[in-house]
Amino acid sequence: MAVDLVSSASSVPASEALSQAVEAILEIVVAANNVLVKKDSFTELANYLERLVPVLNELIKKNVDHSESLNNAIEILCRETKAAKQLVLDCSKKSKVYLLLNCQTIVKRLEATSKEISTALSILPLATLDLSSSIVEEIEKLGEIMQRAEFRAAVSEEEVMKKIESGIQERNVDRSYANKLMVLIAEAVGISTERSALKKEFEEFKSEIENARLRKEKAEAIQMDQIIALLERADAASSPKEKEMKYFTKRNSLGSQPLEPLQSFYCPITRDVMMDPVETSSGQTFERSAIEKWFADGNSLCPLTMTALDTSVLRPNKTLRQSIEEWKDRNTMIMIASMKQKLNSDDEEVLHTLGELQDLCEQRDQHREWVILENYVPTLTQLLGAKNREIRRHVLIMLCILAKDSDDAKERIMRVENAIDSIVRSLGRRPEEQKLAVTLLLELSQYNLVRNFIGKVQGCILLLVTMSNSNDNQASRDAQELLENLSFSDENVIQMAKANYFKHLLQRLSTGPEEVKKTMAGSLAEMELTDHNKESLLEVGALGPLLDLLSHDDIHMKEVAIRALRNLSSLPQNGLQMIRAGAERRLLDLLFHPSSSYLSLHEDIAATIMHLAASTLSQDSDQISVSFLELDEDVFKLFSLVSLTRPAVQQSILRTFHILCQSNSSTNNKFKLIQSTAMPVLIQLCEHENVMVRANAVKLFCCLAEGVDEATVLEHVSQKSIETLLKIIKSSNDEEEVASAMGIISNLPEIQPITKWFFEAGAPPTIINFLNNGKQNGPHKNQLIENSVGAICRFTVLEWQKSTAEAGVIPILVKLLSIGTTLTKQRAARALAQFSASSPGLSRPMPRRKGMWCFSAPSETGCPVHGGFCTTVSSFCLVQAEAIEPLVRILGEPDPGACEASLDAILTLIEGERLQSGSKVLGDANAIKPIIQLLGSPSPSLQEKSLNALERIFRLIEFKQKYGAFAQMPLVDLTQRGNGSVKSLAARILAHLNVLHDQSSYF
Repeated sequence: MAVDLVSSASSVPASEALSQAVEAILEIVVAANNVLVKKDSFTELANYLERLVPVLNELIKKNVDHSESLNNAIEILCRETKAAKQLVLDCSKKSKVYLLLNCQTIVKRLEATSKEISTALSILPLATLDLSSSIVEEIEKLGEIMQRAEFRAAVSEEEVMKKIESGIQERNVDRSYANKLMVLIAEAVGISTERSALKKEFEEFKSEIENARLRKEKAEAIQMDQIIALLERADAASSPKEKEMKYFTKRNSLGSQPLEPLQSFYCPITRDVMMDPVETSSGQTFERSAIEKWFADGNSLCPLTMTALDTSVLRPNKTLRQSIEEWKDRNTMIMIASMKQKLNSDDEEVLHTLGELQDLCEQRDQHREWVILENYVPTLTQLLGAKNREIRRHVLIMLCILAKDSDDAKERIMRVENAIDSIVRSLGRRPEEQKLAVTLLLELSQYNLVRNFIGKVQGCILLLVTMSNSNDNQASRDAQELLENLSFSDENVIQMAKANYFKHLLQRLSTGPEEVKKTMAGSLAEMELTDHNKESLLEVGALGPLLDLLSHDDIHMKEVAIRALRNLSSLPQNGLQMIRAGAERRLLDLLFHPSSSYLSLHEDIAATIMHLAASTLSQDSDQISVSFLELDEDVFKLFSLVSLTRPAVQQSILRTFHILCQSNSSTNNKFKLIQSTAMPVLIQLCEHENVMVRANAVKLFCCLAEGVDEATVLEHVSQKSIETLLKIIKSSNDEEEVASAMGIISNLPEIQPITKWFFEAGAPPTIINFLNNGKQNGPHKNQLIENSVGAICRFTVLEWQKSTAEAGVIPILVKLLSIGTTLTKQRAARALAQFSASSPGLSRPMPRRKGMWCFSAPSETGCPVHGGFCTTVSSFCLVQAEAIEPLVRILGEPDPGACEASLDAILTLIEGERLQSGSKVLGDANAIKPIIQLLGSPSPSLQEKSLNALERIFRLIEFKQKYGAFAQMPLVDLTQRGNGSVKSLAARILAHLNVLHDQSSYF
């Protein structure tokens, strides 16, 4: 610390005085970094002074002698460095607010110091000091710079001072003005705008004023008292309790009755109490607007004294205006205190009182504060429960007025029991009430303590989200802004997401801290999302952040991200988008990861992969096709996990491959699976103790059975596995599993050992029992019947026909020709065709009559097709089974497969020597025309079979004559557009019909 500098440098040697100045300068340079205001200005001055140090050190070395000009220069330097040092110290420890409000004085002092030191440099006797030219040049240059230096208050500081001056001059007592001014001051000095921080600074500022008063700096104290009076209106300047005590002290001193205005308050012209009294040159006072109109009408004499007036002189009568305002305030304060009890009256009185209160509060900000201090808030909030919606509307308006820019009012509203709940209930009422409620809640949300309560009210966030989509632009904007304010809380953000408002959740998921990202992803994982929610989330960008989290080092972060993807991927279009975004590779890499710590992820990964696979089935034909599990290595690795993981994972993997076997590339997928030795694994899993794993294994086995070769079947399928399938069919409660087990019987190659094992295990009666009981009503009923009929086809060939027919299957098949699905009809017709092919050899010849035929009983009529004795069970006769009519009906259906199987069954009736009798039966059953119509089928196979049938039938003159003309046009059409064999066969029939001659080029 430098010793105090003496007031006159002449009493000490020059070198000592200069050394003291240097020491002071160095202290200033250091202390300038710690000033609380105008740091840039102090730094600028410190830089000038620091450049002065080498100059002063040079003078010290020269051990210069005293001279008048040198003494004057040294005296100025010592005085100004001492003053600058004191200013720096003051600005390092005094209240920031005090320093800000003195910023203009500080700036002037800095500028004066700079110019004084410049003057000191200019009077140095440089010519006699024997200084180097560089030192002389530096002194001259520094003197010029410091002389020109200008120190100014910052724009923000000037704005604050203008606001203060304006508020003092206009006697502004509005709380909102003071609050805004406090915020401006806080921003200008770089302190928090929180209420507690502002109050602390304000108290320090008042303490500085007291110190100024003690130092007898009266002018400064008076000026600062005016500033304190202005700022005391701010919420942060005093606690609500202090304001309340001050208010009631004043109010209780006023009495309870309003006072009449003094005569001097009235304008002599208008006879009304004046609002802006002005004094004329005659010394009389009038309302400004009234006297200005008097002059504008051409009058130049005083209305009272009739003396001549200087019309340019109108002086505000501040004293009278202050008296009028004090009288008004007194009466208003008494009136506000007396009105509260009226709010407990009938609806009409309540509405009238609310209207009066609203008018008062809108007149002056101070009136609002008095209403708050009179504790109107609890009474008003209770009125929100009123049945009268006009009362509720007025109450909401009042609460909005009171809460605006008043933390005290906000806190009072919060403290009233169920107040926030009552306001939130208004969000669900009529539009006008909704708008007022959301405006009030938006204002309340500006205060942190209240904000914590709003989001916790049941239904609040849902109602706000609904309002954010309102057609009312203002209500929508307010709701969105309120949601923004409530987004400080993770719990509120989650509630918003549950209401389909994902903006803030996605912001946190993308840019929040790690723990917050985990929370948001976990919320997405747990939410019960609708399909619309899932679609919206991917549309607004949830996928990218979730995929990024899959690469996070934290295993728990990966876990929540995977669970969230699992939840979102259940919507097919989302699954496709995930595949396009590369989710498949990332998920597979995690699933195949060798670390045991990743095992906990397997279940959710496998389920997500299953969803992605399912999404590929929903692709539109006009979209670019999305492929999945294209790499053989991925297929083999994924299927290998079936034997190594828990049941839940096994189920998802099995379902994934089951889905892929139904996709457009199903043949390729089946081939890959068979290559990966899936068959023995699936056969083993058909005995798994977990019924869900077993069911999914059976379903996948069913898909693969259709394309498996005989050698693979004989290698892996054993009699035991056959028995296991039959056991599943008999015992399972899963209709789809039973249908799939039936499908395995239907799809496996029809090779003798396999069929024999099925037969010996009792498959035919079991299958027929399912077909016969008619109790299947579940979603897989049709699949079960289709596969059951396909399975029974295995036992309708020669070796197994008799026992199968005896079990009563033929009538069931005939019935299914009428009521089954297209595939059921096709398979039933195929089974009947196989039965019917054996009928000629099983039809018994009719017995001859004995004795004289005229006395013997009439013989039994033989089968119209087979000529012998036929039954459904003994000869499998289609005529006896009444199958002809339903088979003919199927010929008219659009499915080529069903038509062809039905035609095959019908054509067994005209084979060989049965052409005549069979054709007659078909003619009687009206089957010929449907056969002709099949010539127009898009199926070449069906066309060819129809042509072969007609070629034989038209050999019969009767049918040629009856149906030839009907067949002519379709046949001609085939000769023109058919392929080689079809064209030739059609031409041959036309020759039978004498349309073409035998030498035609068509042959």
